[in-house]
Amino acid sequence: MEPVLPADDDPRRLEVRGWLQAHPEPTGRQLAERGLVAPHWPPPWGWSAGPVEQLVVDDELRRAGVERPFNPIGIGWAGPTLLQAGTDEQRERWLWPMLAGEEVWCQLFSEPEAGSDLAALTTRARRADGGWVVSGEKVWTSFAHRASFGILLARTDPSAPAHRGLSYFVCPMGVPGVEVRPLIDMTGAHAFNQVRLDDVVVPADHLVGDEGDGWSLARVTLANERVSLSGEGALWGNGPTAADLLADVRARGGVSDPVLRRRLVEVWSEGEILRWLRLRSLQAQLDGRPPGPEVSVRKVLADAHGQRLMALGRDLAGPAGTVADGGIWAGGFLYSPALTIGGGTAEVQRNIVAERVLGLRREVEGRRGAASPAAGARSGEASAASEGGVER
Repeated sequence: MEPVLPADDDPRRLEVRGWLQAHPEPTGRQLAERGLVAPHWPPPWGWSAGPVEQLVVDDELRRAGVERPFNPIGIGWAGPTLLQAGTDEQRERWLWPMLAGEEVWCQLFSEPEAGSDLAALTTRARRADGGWVVSGEKVWTSFAHRASFGILLARTDPSAPAHRGLSYFVCPMGVPGVEVRPLIDMTGAHAFNQVRLDDVVVPADHLVGDEGDGWSLARVTLANERVSLSGEGALWGNGPTAADLLADVRARGGVSDPVLRRRLVEVWSEGEILRWLRLRSLQAQLDGRPPGPEVSVRKVLADAHGQRLMALGRDLAGPAGTVADGGIWAGGFLYSPALTIGGGTAEVQRNIVAERVLGLRREVEGRRGAASPAAGARSGEASAASEGGVER
């Protein structure tokens, strides 16, 4: 059953609609100050809105043709972490321009030799007069070339166990010692970057939480990342769905090839399963219930589904699907290999489902092997591994 939204004359709708009518072309700052960018955040940045109110805001913004500011890593991941662990001064300084889209953020977690096994990172932060000096290298950092700040995980105590010697910083990106190198993916797009940190001075008040508390804060950040990677579109919440592909095929007269017809049925069925899992999670929120196992299995199912969907779209496009500028299906096919890597590899995600949903015994540590770095949807970031597995 689809969730039933409040009626068109519901006071909550009328309040948002009235404000949008008075501000038909609102700036990012106006949206932020009205609490419409992240209504679920606490005041003064939001309304502490529940799921129903959030859906109402989304619906009214869509009706008015108003888009929220673009700052997915800042608003989606850095902001919630600062809300939980930041000081009052840190929240006041960073959250308003973050919500307004005036300062774009990136995430400095993954390293060339520390992807899914994030606790193996080697970037070092050592104490110095007035703050910390950071040296190391990060990779798969989306939007680093546009970012004003990055949330940074660095090792502050090399003698401590791997998960206990890490600290969480806000790193200014425009200071001496920060070198951003573009990583062009095979779609020809430039979102990912490799970032070299060479004796970068990070002020003392840019430490978030306590020294050595970085691992627990990274888990907060990455939990928000996985939520944001689980929208309805096939490319981590973006892009077309199986229903979109089916509608496109119908509009073009259908297909007669039995193999292609069978593949269409399969991806449409997968898309419906994922849609219902999403609705079940949403209904749990609307009912005030905690999410169930469907939250853990959705990413595992959705990523492989996205790859199959994009491959089918490419095949149905014919010769146009084999060229880089062949439209959304060709571009989606080229991007889709990242789906089962970014935000937690498919193998790691299956470990989560096995251990934390099915209750199976944890895999023997020595057999896990080295995990590959991960490239995320918008973030390009690898997921963190908890002590023996990635934390969802």
